[in-house]
Amino acid sequence: MDGDVTDKVGRRIGLRRVGIVDQLRLFKALGPELSENRAYYGLAKLAASVAMIDDVPVPFPANEAGIEAALERLGEDGVEAVGAYLTAEAGRDVVAEAGN
Repeated sequence: MDGDVTDKVGRRIGLRRVGIVDQLRLFKALGPELSENRAYYGLAKLAASVAMIDDVPVPFPANEAGIEAALERLGEDGVEAVGAYLTAEAGRDVVAEAGN
């Protein structure tokens, strides 16, 4: 994935691919209960996919506080922009796998 998206307020958000090992790290950071909460995990994975906001690095979250900090920096506009990008990217992956 690694790409960029711009939110409504004009911030450039750099994205990273969250690979399988990253997902394991995210499960570890969330703990057993939150890892099974689909809504929370979805937002956590979105936060983990953010590498930069306006050229300022966003570290991969190592715990709940890191996830919350990334989401706080993103705000509603950033979450909306990243979410739309990730949804579209997932759709492109499905089409590519189907061979269409």
